[in-house]
Amino acid sequence: MDQTQMLAEIREANLTYLMLAQALIRQDKAEAQFRLGLSEEAAELIRVLSPAQIMKIASGNMLLCRFRVDDDMVWQLLTNHTVSKVDNDGTTKLHASILMAGRYSEAI
Repeated sequence: MDQTQMLAEIREANLTYLMLAQALIRQDKAEAQFRLGLSEEAAELIRVLSPAQIMKIASGNMLLCRFRVDDDMVWQLLTNHTVSKVDNDGTTKLHASILMAGRYSEAI
């Protein structure tokens, strides 16, 4: 992948992320804040963006969204690659969600 294609992919990811975030926020703001890891202020700013503003913000060369999973335990739970592998995939994903939710509430 060359530099031009990579920048185009970043812009497309930004546009998709902003459109999804805005739709989620408009549907249920509290849930969107939780799922996206956004503060009240950030959620409100995204909610009121016009399509032109979204396009302008998305056109930058910096990726707007980031991985919130920065913990080895959560990665292991999500990928189910732990030493003592649990056979119930739903249980491990629920555990990962609980850990991420706790970190979200600590950040806010």
